[in-house]
Amino acid sequence: MRRQIAPVLAQEFSVVCADLRGYGRSGCPQSAEDHEPYSKRAMAGDMVAVMRRLGFERFCVAGHDRGGRVAYRLALDHPSRVERVAVLDVIPAEEAWQRADARFAVGFWPWSLLAQPEPLPERLIAAATDAIVDHALKEWGSSAAALESEVRDAYVESLGRQSSIHSIREEYRAAAAIDREHDQADHLNGHRIRCPPLVLWSERGPLAQWYQNDGGPI
Repeated sequence: MRRQIAPVLAQEFSVVCADLRGYGRSGCPQSAEDHEPYSKRAMAGDMVAVMRRLGFERFCVAGHDRGGRVAYRLALDHPSRVERVAVLDVIPAEEAWQRADARFAVGFWPWSLLAQPEPLPERLIAAATDAIVDHALKEWGSSAAALESEVRDAYVESLGRQSSIHSIREEYRAAAAIDREHDQADHLNGHRIRCPPLVLWSERGPLAQWYQNDGGPI
């Protein structure tokens, strides 16, 4: 998804596009009963370590969808590292679950299905990886449906990798549990993002009408 955006940004910035743990070609560390190894806090720590290894003590971060949640967690947990943060098409996990309704359950079914205890989600993904990718591309709209076949195949290959199947499910389980606890704690303690934030929200596709009564992206 970043293959066309990264070269444009690279005209003015040093650009690092990292796969989150469990996704793409990143490693899949062993999880735990509370799913903490796949929490956004753990993934944010990964990003800090990667950037430090590459020589960047401070940096800007932009994230979409799952990466957007890692981005805001990174800005909260590592304020000295993040100069600016951009989050695309997300609200905090706790807010999303608190505001979940029938529309959410139907439109964002992966949130609840993939957060179920193993092995059900793992077996479903393994049995129909290509169907799940094709469904997602259709839901995202015509621009995504027009992806080159090799890009579509890359999604299928990545999502269907045996180690990733479990790891990605663990990330969804973390989003339904420990990530919410971290958001709740920040809210109760008045912990806020200190750096300049940019919040972008789609005006087209399945997200267009979400949270309109709250002024759009909360």
